[in-house]
Amino acid sequence: MDLAAIREAHERIRPHVHRTPVLTCATLDRRAAGRQLFFKCENLQKGGAFKARGATNAVMRLDDATAARGVVTHSSGNHAQAVAIAAARRGIEAHIVMPSDAPRVKRAAVEGYGAHVIACEPTQASRLETAARVVEQTGGTLIPPYDHPDVIAGQGTVAIELLEDAPDLDAVIVPIGGGGLISGVTLALKELAPHVRVFGAEPRGADDAARGKASGKRVTQQTPKTIADGLKTTLGDLTWPVVRDLVEEILVVEDVMTVGVMKLVFERMKLVVEPSGVVPLAAAMTRRFGELEGITRVGIVFSGGNADLDALPWARGGFGGTARR
Repeated sequence: MDLAAIREAHERIRPHVHRTPVLTCATLDRRAAGRQLFFKCENLQKGGAFKARGATNAVMRLDDATAARGVVTHSSGNHAQAVAIAAARRGIEAHIVMPSDAPRVKRAAVEGYGAHVIACEPTQASRLETAARVVEQTGGTLIPPYDHPDVIAGQGTVAIELLEDAPDLDAVIVPIGGGGLISGVTLALKELAPHVRVFGAEPRGADDAARGKASGKRVTQQTPKTIADGLKTTLGDLTWPVVRDLVEEILVVEDVMTVGVMKLVFERMKLVVEPSGVVPLAAAMTRRFGELEGITRVGIVFSGGNADLDALPWARGGFGGTARR
């Protein structure tokens, strides 16, 4: 997992994924203490999330004999869609284990791409056990959501494009769940632009990375409770050391702030970004980040846009009623 592997991944996936735009918004700059924010819009990626990068790299690297047996993964939604798309593009079967509480819109999308969906209990243990059983039954190759070198290398391609389109950044804020995205981005930046400070962002209800960073020990068990469903997973064997040693700090935000910021992005940027995707922007607006010196130009990774439009969190009956800003 180095810059060479990330560059190779970038060339491998180029014909299969979008080069997403980097956008700006003066209103959001003002909300972030006047800093210049540059949004890498992976919500506009194929499948609606950055996961297309890592999944495509992993699937396309398989030799033909291995690929013919199909692929297997477990995911609450975005990685599931990414694997399904990559498998369909290569013409192989995909078996996707999804927790029973996964957003309806994400399950429907996975099925729409032609993948076989297998439901499991909404726990990490059930996901792993069910996926292992499906691998044994089908002979398919497991493509983990984040803790895999090819997946991490694919996610790191976000950093290559962000720096090309928004040079001279002082910092980048990346959402952190299992850590595949922030690991790939961090590893790329440490070689391409070592002066850029990397921050993770996660919700208070799933703050295992922040607690692990503070204690120096990986947190492997938690009962997450957050609207940001894509950030409920814990760090893996490969991603934890990167976060521990190379990420400067993990910024934690409350769900109510995430909801308000999500609504603001809809209103001001006219973009559909899911809760997990706006957590880095919410982090950029925290008092803690505002207190840091020497930061003017900030890259923000909008990781995904697969929001359930039938249950927008600020609508009647949604999370917390009307969001407060």
